[in-house]
Amino acid sequence: MTELLVVDDEPLNLEIIADFLQAPERIFTFAQDGQEAWDRLRAEPSRFDLLILDRRMPRMDGIELLELVVRDPRFEDLPVIMQTVASSPEEVAQGLSAGAWYYLAKPYQAEALQRIVNAALLDRRNRHALRQLQREISSTWGLLREGRFRFREPRHASLLAVQLADLCPRASLVAMGLSELMINAIEHGLLGIGYEEKGRLLAQDALNDEIERRLARPEQASRWAELWLRREAERICFTVCDHGPGFDWAPYLELAPERAFHHHGRGIAMARQLAFSALDYQGRGNVVQAWVSLNESTPESNDD
Repeated sequence: MTELLVVDDEPLNLEIIADFLQAPERIFTFAQDGQEAWDRLRAEPSRFDLLILDRRMPRMDGIELLELVVRDPRFEDLPVIMQTVASSPEEVAQGLSAGAWYYLAKPYQAEALQRIVNAALLDRRNRHALRQLQREISSTWGLLREGRFRFREPRHASLLAVQLADLCPRASLVAMGLSELMINAIEHGLLGIGYEEKGRLLAQDALNDEIERRLARPEQASRWAELWLRREAERICFTVCDHGPGFDWAPYLELAPERAFHHHGRGIAMARQLAFSALDYQGRGNVVQAWVSLNESTPESNDD
């Protein structure tokens, strides 16, 4: 069954909407103003599949209710159709920018409302199916015990970092840390962009263009950075490797005062401090191991 919450301060309008949308698999709940509707939504956040909303109502109007719904993560998949006589271009723009799935001006035909409601409910079902697929993929991804990945573009590095971080506690911080290490491997290791040069490119807003230019060089076509993952009982080890000349990594393990106001140069220290249980550069600096504890909600000390 599908349950629709219909909100309008005119009882006749509630009857008309129910008559337009009547179907065996649908249940209708009515509210006569935004406050009554909000009370129902808060009491049972997962009850309703669609919200049909008038704009001009006493106590709480439609825009106020729409803004409350959009800000509340419990209702992120609840489509809201606003149907109202307030149909000036400015009012329509305000309703859509506030988060309405559709803005329908009165008067309208039954067929138009039916078509819009059917499309909104289909969109909601598709979102639920996608969310379920994402949960299943994440569950399957959790079976990974060892893996080896190649990357050479910052966008792919960031996407891979987010996906791998999902295996860890405090995933957003781990994603930040992994992304920092991987993009460093691309910029410095593969492409040879040094610290001072990167600063100049950032100041000129030209870093991304320079990365794309260097990646397009023929000699770069067969060069990749790599990430290896090894999962143990209580921790995960991420190893990032590139085939560049390396760099003097030791000064970047701490948040140095002399780099406090630079555009860059703090990422490794922040990753070490916030994202990982331990961070260990090896050799000339083109191999780094980052450890994440699976049992700790906060990183262990990095003190040597």
